[in-house]
Amino acid sequence: MKTSYDVLVSGAGPVGLWVACELKLAQIDVAVLDRRAARITESRALAIHGRTLEMLGLRGCAEDFIKAGRKIPLMEYGALDTRLSFSPFESRFPFTLFLRQTKTEEFLERRALALGVPLLRETEVTQIEENEAEMKVTTSRGQFSASWLIGADGARSLVRRQAGIGFDGFDGRVTAMLGDVVLAKPPEEGGVVSMVTPRGALMMSPLGDGVHHRVIAIDAERSSVEKDAPLTVAELASAALKISGKDYAMGKASWLSRFTDATRLASTYRKGRILLAGDAAHIHAPMGGQGLNVGLQDAMNLGWKLAMVVKMQAPENLLDTYHSERRPVGQMLFDNTLAQVALATNFTPPNLSLRHTMNDILSFPDVNSRLASEISGFGVAYGYDKVVPENLPTHLLPGKRVPDVDLRIENKSATLYGCMEKGEWVHLSLSSIKQDISEFPEWLDPNIVKHITADCIDDSPSFNGVSSVLIRPDGYVHSVTMA
Repeated sequence: MKTSYDVLVSGAGPVGLWVACELKLAQIDVAVLDRRAARITESRALAIHGRTLEMLGLRGCAEDFIKAGRKIPLMEYGALDTRLSFSPFESRFPFTLFLRQTKTEEFLERRALALGVPLLRETEVTQIEENEAEMKVTTSRGQFSASWLIGADGARSLVRRQAGIGFDGFDGRVTAMLGDVVLAKPPEEGGVVSMVTPRGALMMSPLGDGVHHRVIAIDAERSSVEKDAPLTVAELASAALKISGKDYAMGKASWLSRFTDATRLASTYRKGRILLAGDAAHIHAPMGGQGLNVGLQDAMNLGWKLAMVVKMQAPENLLDTYHSERRPVGQMLFDNTLAQVALATNFTPPNLSLRHTMNDILSFPDVNSRLASEISGFGVAYGYDKVVPENLPTHLLPGKRVPDVDLRIENKSATLYGCMEKGEWVHLSLSSIKQDISEFPEWLDPNIVKHITADCIDDSPSFNGVSSVLIRPDGYVHSVTMA
């Protein structure tokens, strides 16, 4: 059995699989280690937000996910009645996709195996040791070595703990019930429920399989139950009836669980040869369905940077930008999920009045789009505070995401994202405007950049007045030249 690699990834969940795919796409010798014998069977995370779909589109695999999922044009915030709209954003994916995590992992594992990533199951990491030259990783199947180790091993990350990386935040204070259940009397209006009353909170939505609904309930009188206490359909049904006053006739459950609002953030995403991503770096209540998405976007940011360092195409300090770019996103996640918890789990009259006020405030388009840009990931821009301010120009700026556009290249139709499927740097010059060369990083060899001259077919606000743009492999602008 091969035991030495350029990079080892601990954890074969969506985040670990995606970062391994990105590394293998760049021809890096990478393997994934996982303690489980097979993929998870619980549905777990459901939401795939628009920016994550764009990320998948950058590698040519978004359509598989979309065909298998259910499009949700509006998203809740803190279980408020006024929903967040994604329609203002320039994107081919102005929606959230509901898709069970089991299916997401199936697609990502299939991609990893097709790229040739070794997936070593029943290989639990038990000890890590770092020296100047490499990482020594002891597992239940023996010892491995690698130049770099990525901890994508979840909230209880052994990699994070043994690396001595802090994980500050709050223990859970509120316990919620969750079930994927069959409803003989499903709610009307698309089967969606979102309410907070003096008796508790109830959220309900179809899973998209035509059978089950995801039901989340917080009983105001039982919000401190131990997280590991067994949950029954009867208890969930009783809470839903108590909160809503309606009997949904809950039947068989495919999954029952409890979760809390425990919220923590790693003090650093990089320590020497160790890097953290996903739940190993940040945990929170599942408000807004953001965890899976932020984790996958961590992986997208990290993959190309680590690949370039391994191949000596970039200086090692490029990896420091993984922390400087992604930890602020983790902090934003920390803050907005706790804010939503405060709105959805306080059942006193003052908080119910606050909810009425927030419902009104969210009806203002600028406020709505500000929060929608955060939840969806569309507003994440590196080098800016939290999200792109509304008063910035609409055209491309360094650090902003690049939307997909239709191009004409030598009289052939193409898409910008289609030109980026191999994970390369792309320099796009628009032939209809004076061509200037965008500023390249001093360490970036122009010979490994994909140079494209094209006409932009779309009437794209982002590309108005743009002469050329240098785009990073993760779909963010490095530099742009205006006409």
